[in-house]
Amino acid sequence: MSSITPRQIVLKQAWEIESGDRVAGQLVTGSLGDISLRLQGARLRAPFTGQVELAAKGFNCIYFSTPEVPAYLFRYCGVSQPRVGPVEAGTVMGRGRYIHFATLRRQPDGSWAMVEPSDRVLERSLNRPPPRLPF
Repeated sequence: MSSITPRQIVLKQAWEIESGDRVAGQLVTGSLGDISLRLQGARLRAPFTGQVELAAKGFNCIYFSTPEVPAYLFRYCGVSQPRVGPVEAGTVMGRGRYIHFATLRRQPDGSWAMVEPSDRVLERSLNRPPPRLPF
């Protein structure tokens, strides 16, 4: 059985309190730059064909990357039962009661910066993909 190495990134912005930290003994599950959603049992799906990796920091966080938007990483925190590795568009990446979503863009120096999240990517992550035509 191979072990999975969580992805470590350098984030350009630094905040005093981030996902995964504890304040007065309580777990921080979201942070500045995140959009928080209550899923109510919905599954979290791959918005495109791409790759899911565990994040080294944060509360149950994964990174999703795709060649369709190569300069971006999409971070989802609060994910239970993550599916790690290559995924097809629409594949379930995990579940969660509350998901915290952030969009990161690669900077020229190789670090990552949080940018305004894409509602299109978020919608694709939450909706069931249309059925494939049998051609």
